[in-house]
Amino acid sequence: MSETIERAGSGMQAAQAPAPGGGGATRLARKRHSPDGWWPALFILPLAAGIGLFYLWPLLQSVYYSFTEWGVFGGSTWTGVENYVRLMQDPDVLRAIVNTLVYTGILLVGIPIAVVFAALLNRPGLRFAMIYRTCFFLPYIAMPTAISMVWRIIYNNDYGVINSTLRVVGIEGPAWISTEWFSLVAVAIVGLWMSIGFNMIILSAGLKGIPPELYEASAIDGAGKGRQFRSITVPLLTPSIFFLSVMTFIAGFQLFDMLYALLGPTNPVMPKTQSLVFLFYDAAFGANEKGYASAIGVLILLIIGLFTLVQFRLQRRWVHYAD
Repeated sequence: MSETIERAGSGMQAAQAPAPGGGGATRLARKRHSPDGWWPALFILPLAAGIGLFYLWPLLQSVYYSFTEWGVFGGSTWTGVENYVRLMQDPDVLRAIVNTLVYTGILLVGIPIAVVFAALLNRPGLRFAMIYRTCFFLPYIAMPTAISMVWRIIYNNDYGVINSTLRVVGIEGPAWISTEWFSLVAVAIVGLWMSIGFNMIILSAGLKGIPPELYEASAIDGAGKGRQFRSITVPLLTPSIFFLSVMTFIAGFQLFDMLYALLGPTNPVMPKTQSLVFLFYDAAFGANEKGYASAIGVLILLIIGLFTLVQFRLQRRWVHYAD
């Protein structure tokens, strides 16, 4: 009996003793789970440096310059919130905000139009669908300045296509790009026409992600094409629609090149049609008020950030994702 107890005790001690080489195995396991050192940071360094140098640093500079006043030959003077006080009292700023919001609102109308076109072009068995998509997308990749030159001819008062067509039916068309509000709507129509192709590409990708079983099940239940479009296509396209709404709003508040090329800086309606970015350009390079222009730039950033935040908050109520 005593021998059995001694053997059992020695077995327990052997089990509790560390195995030969166990320390090395533990160190190897720790080494495998140790951080990778500086290699990941080294790979993302070029991108981080580019973002910091070309985005974050100019942003910080603009915020600082918005509290200063610059001389004609350079040199800045700290003025505090003087530029922002002037910003709140300048009627041109309020008008530019309204113009930009009107332009952006017309661009947003292009999203439901693109939903309809995308659904039509994604019908099974449609011939030449790729050609149609290419035709819709071409205006988006064309240069805005070149497109503006073409549309200036279309909008021309005397020999433009629109007014010439209206004269055939006895209607005298207005001066589209020389009349207040008409000029803003004319610019917005061009922007809407250019954006539909990009919207259709995004929405077509969203349509590919809708399970076809949903349409088959709804067809068995007796749902027609219209009901399927309202109850399946549109709700499950809301993630793509949300993305386009955010991108369209940001693009709308960046209106400058097409407005500048289509109307021209000497156009008599430009003071009533100018956007926030054009107001920034005119203050910085026309009046040489770089501090005030920086304040306008900060205002644009705050408006875009605020509306984007609101859109992200509201998307929880109307955006639906397919399981």
